Formats: sequence, C-alpha cells, structure tokens
Amino acid sequence: MHTTHRIIYHNAEELSELADQSVDLVVTSPPYPMIGMWDDLFVQWDTDIERALANEDGPKAFDLMHRRLDLVWKEVARVARDGAFVCVNIGDATRTIGSEFRLYPNHARILQGLQSVGLNLLPDILWHKQSNAPNKFMGSGMLPAGAYVTLEHEYILIARKGKKRVFSTSGQRMNRRSSALFWEERNVWFSDIWSDLKGTGQRIESHGSRTRSGAFPFELAYRLINMYSVKDDLVLDPFLGTGTSIQAAISSARNSIGFEVDENLDSLIVENMETGIRTGQERIDRRLSDHRAFISGREPTQHISTPYLFPVMTAHETDLYLEVPNSLTWLESNRCTVQYEV
Repeated sequence: MHTTHRIIYHNAEELSELADQSVDLVVTSPPYPMIGMWDDLFVQWDTDIERALANEDGPKAFDLMHRRLDLVWKEVARVARDGAFVCVNIGDATRTIGSEFRLYPNHARILQGLQSVGLNLLPDILWHKQSNAPNKFMGSGMLPAGAYVTLEHEYILIARKGKKRVFSTSGQRMNRRSSALFWEERNVWFSDIWSDLKGTGQRIESHGSRTRSGAFPFELAYRLINMYSVKDDLVLDPFLGTGTSIQAAISSARNSIGFEVDENLDSLIVENMETGIRTGQERIDRRLSDHRAFISGREPTQHISTPYLFPVMTAHETDLYLEVPNSLTWLESNRCTVQYEV
C-alpha cells in the first residue's frame, strides 16, 4: 500500500483546497490565545488584538483571538466527513495584563467554538505534562492568599461531526479490523488522563522562523490517529507547525495534509516527514515487542493473531496488522508518497 502527504502554506482560516466532507480525522494544536509567544501571529490576523493588549484589556484580546480560531473551526466542520473526529490539544493561559493576573480558559472557549459549528462534544483527555521545573508555584509561595496553583496539564478536546461512523462494506469492515489496537493499548490510550507523555522541545533553530514552537510530542499525535481513524484515512492538521501530525500519519499508514502559515518551517517539516519512516518502523517494533512481553505473562487465550501468530486478548485483535513504512518519494516540493512493506 501507499499513502500521500501534502503541505500547504497559508492561513488555516480558509481550507479552500479541501472539498466538503473530505477529511476523516483532524489532529491539531492551534496557537494558544493569551500566551505571549503567539501574540504576533494573532496581531497579524487582527490589529484590534494589538490595541486590546495595548489598552490592557485582557478579556477583549482573549475574545478577539478566539474569534480568529472560530473561523478555522467553521472550516474544519465543513471539510470533516460525517462521523469524523476532531482532536484539539490546547492549554489554558495565565497572564498579567496591566496589574491584573488571571486565568484565560482556552479549552472552555474552544469547546464553545466547536459546538457552535455543529460538532458534538465528547469526553476529553487531560494531559498531565511532566515538568522538571524546581518551583511549581506562582506568587508568594508559603504565605496564604497570595499564591496560585501552577498549570501542569493541557487538554485534548475531542468532538465528532454527526453520529458514529458507519463501516458499511466488507472491505471497510476488514480495514477497520486490521487497524485495531491491542487490548492493553486500548486500556491506556482511552483513559481520560495521560500522565506518561513528556512535552517536546520548543526551540526552533531554523533561520528566519519564529524561535519557539507549540509542537506536541509524536506519541500524542500517533495515539490519536490510531484511536480515531483507520488505515488509508485522510488526517488534517490546520496548524501544522513542525509537522508532527504528518510524521505520525506516515507512521500509521494514513494519508495527511497540513496547513502552516510560516513557510520558514519548511525544511524542519520536510525533515520530520522523512524521519517518519524510521520513527514508524521503531514505533511498530516497540508495539509488537510490548505486546509479546505483555501476553507472555498471562494465561493462554483462545484468540490468535492471524498475521503474527501470537496470542491476543480479544477477537477484535485477531486481524490487527501494523503497516511498516518503507520509503518516501517526493512528487513535488510539498507532496510525497510513502510505500509500506509488503
């Protein structure tokens, strides 16, 4: 089999290259409103945001920033197929504007935005980001009534367009079965708290680009793609950043398309896409070895994997097969195809 992957450089407020109901899954992490590193980008979209910040009107700036994101959620709802999932990684912000310190609840406002464009909200995941910071408080510390709790979590918001996806043909049902998860993976991945994922490095060294990114870790995107799509689906990231979601799609035998406003990230995105071959091979090797280690310590089961001939816990896993990426070929400067081992 093969998959195709494409990068498009322009603002995500208009996904005009995509037809209505053409996307099977959205995995993204937008710029975080009221986080200082993203101010310049939001100001480029709307100069009223700059005036609100200059006037020390935090709530107004917060509202205007999210109105820009609302335009993206409207486009996401348009291009998503019926039954498609939308997964948004976002963190809340704390900020002092003027002399006033307050929380800006990005996750709550994005839930409102997703619901307003007709998406159905589903239970979310709380990502407890591991931190090495020695000081985990803000304010006066040991003195009461003068400190604030430190945010050490982000959200993975999950919504769906319409009702549950229907796999109506035998080929679709077989593809779904081959895209299954191992029983032990399901039990961890579908928990509402993820505490085993570390954040990724935020520095960007490429010339001419911004100096920091908001990239989520590969494992976060990889899990979501495998949880909420099947092989050969189309995965969209309207805020591509450094290309992690495309890298995870390559590793998962899904097609993908990403939109990014900063063309200076091109070399880094391309590097991450090409690295997706090796990353996918390593991740699949680890999934198989982890399952063998898990199943070896358990009582014999009645279910045997057809492709791998090792025991599995349930009948749903018997046709599970992990497509291993083998090679990547560039068709154009912004589009490639990936071949998988036969």
